[in-house]
Amino acid sequence: MIVLKSEREIKKIKEAGHIVYLALKAAEEACVEGATTKDVDKAAEDLIVANGYNPSCKGFAEGDEIPFPACCCVSVNDEIIHGIPTERVLKNGDVVKVDIVADKDGYFADAARTFIVGEPKDKEAVRLIEVTKQSFFEGLKFAKVGNRISDISHAIQEYVEKNGFSVLREFQGHGVGISMHEEPGIPNFGKPGKGPRIQEGMVLAIEPMVCQGERYIMESDDGWSIITEDGMLGAHYENTVAITKNGPVILTND
Repeated sequence: MIVLKSEREIKKIKEAGHIVYLALKAAEEACVEGATTKDVDKAAEDLIVANGYNPSCKGFAEGDEIPFPACCCVSVNDEIIHGIPTERVLKNGDVVKVDIVADKDGYFADAARTFIVGEPKDKEAVRLIEVTKQSFFEGLKFAKVGNRISDISHAIQEYVEKNGFSVLREFQGHGVGISMHEEPGIPNFGKPGKGPRIQEGMVLAIEPMVCQGERYIMESDDGWSIITEDGMLGAHYENTVAITKNGPVILTND
């Protein structure tokens, strides 16, 4: 069931979104050569907790999953999503995806960014990150009342593939706001004109996950990390978005 949010609820989700935004900035500052992915996670968690919010991913599990042990998903290079923070030391040129969810009083916000440690190793890594980010904004153009969810999906896929990359198909965006994962699901591929009609009051986590090479993936032995099968880079960009009568409003960008 798709739950439409009131203006008051969207305001609460936006407040959580501000904390997620600040936590991502803290994580970005921690993504330096010699730091560990645990250091990145700690920087974000400290920010969230200091502001009175909960790191929603910590202990999260669905079905028979192993509970996620950290505040953030920190995924490096060929890890595209759901990386578990460890003592792994970051190196110059590493491509780091950080995905954060925070909640308070039953209101959740979710966002992800991709960072490069130090100087990029090659221009293609930079282009991958730029295309992934822009594909979000291409999809956002269609996040309007009266359109269909797959209009967003199609725009993302079309832009990514036009630029020579591929979209992850096994994972998708989702509704968000009064829980971490809600209906509707928002794939990053598909034909336009399909799926639920977009309505005022929807709150969506739109999140392109893009592979530098082929779209095929594997699950790591840790039970969470998703890695590209060909060992090439992945990138991730996500925001929580409210659907209003005047168009989409990003709740996790300031």
